[in-house]
Amino acid sequence: MAWQQVYNPAGSMVVSTLLAAIPVVVMLVGLGFLHLKAHLAAAAGLAAALLVAVFVYGMPAGMAGNAALLGGLTGLLPIGWIVLNIIFLHQLTEQNGSFKILQDSIAGITEDRRLQLLLIAFAFGAFFEGAAGFGTPVAVTAAILIGLGFSPLAASGLSLIANTAPVAYGALGTPVITLAKVHGYDLMAVSAMIGRQLPLFSLMVPFWLIWAFAGRKAMMEIWPAILVTGLSFAIPQFLVSNYIGPELVDVIAAMVSMTSLVLFLRVWQPKTIWRSVSLKGHEQDGGEGHVAEAPKKHPAADVIRAWTPWAILTVFVFIWGLPDVKKYFNGIFAPAFPIDGLHNLIEKMPPVVAKPTKEGAVYVFGLLSATGTGILLSAIVGGLVMKYNPVQLVTQFFRTIWLVRYSLLTIVLMLALGTLTRFSGTDTTLGLAFANSGVLYPFFGTLMGWMGVALTGSDTASNVLFGGMQKVAAEQLGLSPNLMGAANSSGGVMGKMIDAQSIVVASTATRWFDHEGDILRYVFFHSIALACLVGLFVTLQAYVWPFTAMVVR
Repeated sequence: MAWQQVYNPAGSMVVSTLLAAIPVVVMLVGLGFLHLKAHLAAAAGLAAALLVAVFVYGMPAGMAGNAALLGGLTGLLPIGWIVLNIIFLHQLTEQNGSFKILQDSIAGITEDRRLQLLLIAFAFGAFFEGAAGFGTPVAVTAAILIGLGFSPLAASGLSLIANTAPVAYGALGTPVITLAKVHGYDLMAVSAMIGRQLPLFSLMVPFWLIWAFAGRKAMMEIWPAILVTGLSFAIPQFLVSNYIGPELVDVIAAMVSMTSLVLFLRVWQPKTIWRSVSLKGHEQDGGEGHVAEAPKKHPAADVIRAWTPWAILTVFVFIWGLPDVKKYFNGIFAPAFPIDGLHNLIEKMPPVVAKPTKEGAVYVFGLLSATGTGILLSAIVGGLVMKYNPVQLVTQFFRTIWLVRYSLLTIVLMLALGTLTRFSGTDTTLGLAFANSGVLYPFFGTLMGWMGVALTGSDTASNVLFGGMQKVAAEQLGLSPNLMGAANSSGGVMGKMIDAQSIVVASTATRWFDHEGDILRYVFFHSIALACLVGLFVTLQAYVWPFTAMVVR
């Protein structure tokens, strides 16, 4: 017999909202203020979510356990699988010395740490977001930045801040495509609407990134390079999203941005070279020093060899991100396991959906099509190119598993928590609290998307969770459904930097274990401030001319 979700179990939306927030509060307080280890904070949040789901929302205990199980499995594959294999590749390149050569080659383009951030964290990270998403860009860029000598907090926090503007079109447009498919939006219309919101922030985020790293004065010293980086990303982002479609938005924009910045740096360099590797105002953030060593010059052949594993990674990740490739691999091997006691036994209820709708709960073991598998193969091929033998590769792989064991456990627990809140309806209660904001709905509806990503770790999941609610609320308020559907995704990108999954990925990539709370405290202000700015912009698009002319009806 199906269990129907209840969104106001206490009979008062204020009380129900406070109760629904308990699991998230428990986890964030444990992580950010009590300084618990990440897996312990996640376990405490999951325990609280189970108690709230069963005793407040009346969810059968068996269903609650099965929902957590489904989330845990999803945490291992695909998310944990990406983290494990990108750290495996990084370990290989570090141990044979090629990563140091790569570091020197990047410093050869520019020794200025601010410009390195633009190139690696923003532009290069955007490419990996567009090609793969789901934690890949933060894992790659944080690992590269720590290898370049950035302090752990700088490498982690700045990678998270940079990985915002590209997220809505990540993994070859998966969040946008899913939003349209699941909730009946016109794909090109909602893609175009997102492409009329995010370019402003694609221009803003590089400035924000350097300000967060080095301060306002140091940011202004390199404003021409920042402007080139942001504009060369924002303009293709707008054009491709509006006139081609969502699939290649990030890939094209990132390639244009990287190329433009590198070419610009051939004719322009700042008067003052910034060599600090720590965040301004956080000089004791885990860094071993504040001044980087001067880069060594290496023979061209050595530089090519050092970049080869990462070039191989780029090719494999892009291929694995292609829908036809995923479809092919899934056709070979992708067994689906309906979760007994959960699959089609939960019904979402109005006003979230137009009529009671059963929630599927199927775990697809898509090992071949998983992005992490492409990363693993690229690591193996790269390892063989680097002259590792098979025994050394296997040995290093198991060493990497041991290295990231607690991070993998944390990701499993975080995803279990997020999945349980979705199936129990607690996250929908939180969403409805935003939906009851009347004329201020464009602002708070945007924050709903932010909250959705912060809770689930995925813009795709947030669009699935709240995309229908955005459509219903917009129609009731006389707003464009495309505007609010897009706002859910655009606001959601700013929640990416504080979702627990991304923070664990960053701490693992930088090997700054047990400092997830430090990272969370650092990025939280940036996340909420940028989300509010997106909300204000969406509000202008809803009510104020000439911004209303940008809305796709």
